[in-house]
Amino acid sequence: MLVDRIWPRGVSKEEAAIDLWLKEIGPSTALRKWFGHDPAKWGGFRSRYAEELEAGEVVETLRQLGREHDVVTLLYSARDEEHNQAVALRDYLGIQ
Repeated sequence: MLVDRIWPRGVSKEEAAIDLWLKEIGPSTALRKWFGHDPAKWGGFRSRYAEELEAGEVVETLRQLGREHDVVTLLYSARDEEHNQAVALRDYLGIQ
């Protein structure tokens, strides 16, 4: 499942083989731009993103998918493998 609000550059939807694009679970445009993938802002990003997740309803959709499937893979388009919304979302949900 893709957890970005924006489709990744250079990847066609046909070639991606992504089962679900859950745009609404991605961080808001304002938060994404503020963060700018700056590791120094990681702590602030995580807490602000958690606030956005708590204010929305889409997290329950993701939790339901987790109950229905043994494996749910969170896909992202950031280059930084340690500081991105999929990592923050995984930690927020308390999953491995």
